[in-house]
Amino acid sequence: MFTALGWPGFADLTLAGLVFLCCAAFLAGAVDAIVGGGGLIQLPAMLLLVPGGNIIYSLGTNKLAAVAGTTAAAWTYAKRTPVPWRSALPMAAVAFLGALGGAVFAASLPQTVLTVVVLVALVGVGIYTWRKPDLGSVAAPRFGPVQQTWVMVAGGLVIGFYDGIAGPGTGSFLVFLLVGLVGFAFVGASATAKIVNVATNLGALLFFIAAGKILWGLALVMAVSNASGSVLGAALASSRGSVFVRKVFLTVVVALVASLGWKLASGL
Repeated sequence: MFTALGWPGFADLTLAGLVFLCCAAFLAGAVDAIVGGGGLIQLPAMLLLVPGGNIIYSLGTNKLAAVAGTTAAAWTYAKRTPVPWRSALPMAAVAFLGALGGAVFAASLPQTVLTVVVLVALVGVGIYTWRKPDLGSVAAPRFGPVQQTWVMVAGGLVIGFYDGIAGPGTGSFLVFLLVGLVGFAFVGASATAKIVNVATNLGALLFFIAAGKILWGLALVMAVSNASGSVLGAALASSRGSVFVRKVFLTVVVALVASLGWKLASGL
C-alpha cells in the first residue's frame, strides 16, 4: 500500500494515499452539499499528498472533483427542494464569468491580504448568524422578483471571482448571501448555492484545463467519491431541514476561521 502506484495521472500516489484522498473527497462532498466549505477538507488533503512542486495541479484536480460533487448535489436538491430558477440561472451565469476571471488573475493577487479579508468576513458572518437564531428558519424575501435577481447576480459575480482564485468557503458565502441578504431559508439557499457553485467551479476549471494543470486519473476517481458524498449531503439537508443546515453552517464557518487563522499565524 505504500509503494507508488505508477499510474499516469496519479502523481506517484501510493494506494494508501489514493484511498485517503477518496475518503477526503467523499466527506468534502457531503459537507459542501449541505452548506459549502468542502474545500476545507479536500484541497488540504491534496496539498498534503500530491508532490510539493505540483500545487497548481492540486488546484486544478480539486476543481474537477468539486464540479462533479456540486453537480450531483444540485441535481439532488432540484428533485427535493423548490429552486427559484429565474434568479438562480442568471446568478450562475455571471458567477461563471467571475470565476473564470478570478482563475486567470489568481497569480497576481496578494494571497495574504485576501486571506485577512476573508477571515474578517467569515468572523462577521459567523457572529451575525449566531446572534440571529431565527435567521433562515423560514423564507422571508426582502426584495421583489426583479430586485432579487439583480442582488443575486451582483453577489454571484463577486463570490464567483473569489472562487476563481481558489478561495475557501465559497459555498458558505453563497449560502449566507442568500439567507442573510436575500431572505431565503437555509435549505433553499443551499439548493440555489449548489447550482451557482457548479457554474463557479466550471469557470475556474476551464482555465485549469486550458493550462493543462489537471491530474486526470486522480481527478476522475476523486470526482466519483465527491459526487457520492454530495448526494448524501444534499439528501440529509433536504430531509433534516433548515435548523440542521444552520448548525452545520455555523460549524463550517468556525472551522474555516480556525483554518485561515492558522494559515496566517504560520505564515503560509
